[in-house]
Amino acid sequence: NAMDPFKDIRPYVDSEVAEVLSSLTSNQSVINALIGLQFPGIFSKIPFFNFFIKQRLISRAKIINTIDDYQKLFKKLMEKVVEESINGFRVNGLDQLDKNDSYLFISNHRDITLDAALLALNLYQSGFKTFNIAVGNNLMEEKWASDLFRLNKSFIIQRSGATKKEIYSGLLLASQFINKSIFQDNDSIWIAQKQGRAKDGIDETDPALLKMIHLTERKSKSIADYFNSLKVVPVSVSYEFDPNDQLKALELDAYESKNQYVKQKDEDLKSIANGITGFKGNVSLNMSEPLQFEPSDNYQEISNKITNLIVKMYELYPTNFAACNLLGWDWQVQTSYSTKQIKEAQEILDGRTKSLSVSVRSKLLEQYANPVIRKLQLD
Repeated sequence: NAMDPFKDIRPYVDSEVAEVLSSLTSNQSVINALIGLQFPGIFSKIPFFNFFIKQRLISRAKIINTIDDYQKLFKKLMEKVVEESINGFRVNGLDQLDKNDSYLFISNHRDITLDAALLALNLYQSGFKTFNIAVGNNLMEEKWASDLFRLNKSFIIQRSGATKKEIYSGLLLASQFINKSIFQDNDSIWIAQKQGRAKDGIDETDPALLKMIHLTERKSKSIADYFNSLKVVPVSVSYEFDPNDQLKALELDAYESKNQYVKQKDEDLKSIANGITGFKGNVSLNMSEPLQFEPSDNYQEISNKITNLIVKMYELYPTNFAACNLLGWDWQVQTSYSTKQIKEAQEILDGRTKSLSVSVRSKLLEQYANPVIRKLQLD
């Protein structure tokens, strides 16, 4: 489309809202998902199941006419998430950023929707503009799933295609969209440091991701110049408890024992619902000032610098040390947590893993223990 090359991947705009919403609210799967009929177990146990029902998306849809209306509804939901499923929510580093500037936030990735949504909520509350969120098309088997994301300032990275050429043009389009967002529209971008969540608790930046971002300018700007101009802000999010730790452990264990892991229909949706509603304990988001890269830095060196900063900023909780203890791993990290706090966390994790097989149990504990070990490796 010559008029709008990004039409199929970009976030929806105001003029598209009414039509997208009416197709969503007439789609039974969406209504079931939002009203929790597919997950009665999860939803009946949670206090704000009623919030979903009360909001009655269908009647709400009539008064949502703009992206801003949708964002306000989403903001209300996120505030509810913080209030009902998080003990303490802390964000550090906003004071180093300028409200009028746009940034490329590169974040570690633990939860499908919350990593970005919690940062967006905090920016919004602090008077910053929200950002465009990169989402891989692997989440989008259903058009309605991508519709829900695209109403909420997400754009789709098409990482798959029948041919190499199709894959390349999908990545190039995403690269061009990121460039346009930051330099023309002055809109920040949020993107995960690698494809998919770090299900093992090991946060690493994929150099291929940086290569993809650079595609649009690779002939005109050196790697370091381009990333300096994008103002890269690493973001490190950590959850004291991960509502999806069991699902992640089961999946990792299946891969390791070479069992074909087949995602159930709507498993990603379940993970999203779980992540939003499940208890997370304390959550912290730490970000740095924009990184400055050396002229000679290549993709690998830039990705190492981002990774190291994310690991360094990663907030450890008693659960992290408790998991090391339960695995019998030795850790000598300075911690302000008392032996008692770590012991309490140990009992909770022990209870959480009671029903799991030995190998799945260690996969779950490793998610919590690996961040401690990563910090040790840094020093």
